[in-house]
Formats: sequence, structure tokens, C-alpha cells
Amino acid sequence: MSPLDLLLGQADLALRASFGRPAPRRPSPGAGRTDHLADEIQRRHAAGLMRVNHAGEVAAQGLYHGQALTARRDEIRRQMLEAARDEGDHLAWCRDRLRELGSGPSVLNPLWYAGSLAIGALAGAAGDRISLGFVAETERQVEGHLEEHLRRLPEGDERSRAILDQMKTDEVAHAEAAMDAGGSELPMPVRQLMRLTARVMTRTAYWI
Repeated sequence: MSPLDLLLGQADLALRASFGRPAPRRPSPGAGRTDHLADEIQRRHAAGLMRVNHAGEVAAQGLYHGQALTARRDEIRRQMLEAARDEGDHLAWCRDRLRELGSGPSVLNPLWYAGSLAIGALAGAAGDRISLGFVAETERQVEGHLEEHLRRLPEGDERSRAILDQMKTDEVAHAEAAMDAGGSELPMPVRQLMRLTARVMTRTAYWI
């Protein structure tokens, strides 16, 4: 592929992740679950949490796409793109749940995607072992973040809870697959910087 082909392909991925309405490969885990939110305050809170999760999935798309761009080996590139497709299911589930809650995604999604794309490309350029280790650490932190949201969800929101439970299962699988493929543990300062960056995004996306 020519550089122009790569550029256009990346632009298409960015637009789909930031603004598109992806069709999931798997049905939403929340389908058929109850939704007994007591009042508008609970509904807005649930929507804020799901907006954070949607923004996180937009960022995940950027990370995986960036890592695929700079992966050294074809099998690692394929692994990154396959993980991005799994995250595409999460993206669709969260967006649909936001719509059900009468809300919408973060207006800063293009920023989350662009920043994550750059970080992912840098991780990939550092080498496949580091890139895979970056995936594993990212997914571990996302797992912790999902556990926190499961605790904070209103009790009656079983639809959102089922979605987050399945997302958590998928993130654990991605982390294990990355380490099995040869990922290396990241230094503590890098892990701490990743947590700080994620905290900025989650606190902002809850509101906007």
C-alpha cells in the first residue's frame, strides 16, 4: 500500500471510531436485562459512567490502530487489529446504552482517539515486546476501572452491568494474550504515567 493509501485508511478508522455507529459482531450482553433506575439523577449518573467507558473504547481503538501501524511483525499487527475489532463491540454496546439512557458520547472523542493513536504508535515503534507489554498493562488498568464502575452503577441498571461484566472478561483475555505473545512488564514510572493520563480522561469524559 502507498503512503496515501495508509493515510486514507487511517483517516477512515479514526472517523469510524470517533463518530461512527459501529455494528457489533456480538449481540449486546445487556439485551433482555432489566433497567429499573429510580430517578433522573441515577439515569444521569449511569449515563456519565457509560460515556466514560465509551470514551475509553474510542481511546482503545486509537491505541491498537497506532500499535498496528508501527508493529515490527505481521502476526503482532494482526493481533492488534483483532483486539481492536473486539473493542469495536464494546464501542457499539456503550454507544447503544448511552442512547437508551437518553445521552450521548463525549464531544472530545476525536481528541481521545488522536492522543491514543500517537501513544500507540510510539509504543509500537519501541518494539513488539514493549508494545505487547503496553497492551497488557493498559488492559489491567481498564479491568480495575471497570470494577470501580461496576461498584458505582445504580443497583437497578442491570443492562449496563451486563455490558461492563463482558467488557471486563474481554480485557482480561487481551492482557493474557499479549503476555503470552511475548509482552514485557513496563517500568513503574510508565505505569504511573498511564494511570495519570487515564484519570484525566475519565474525569473529563464523565461530564463532556
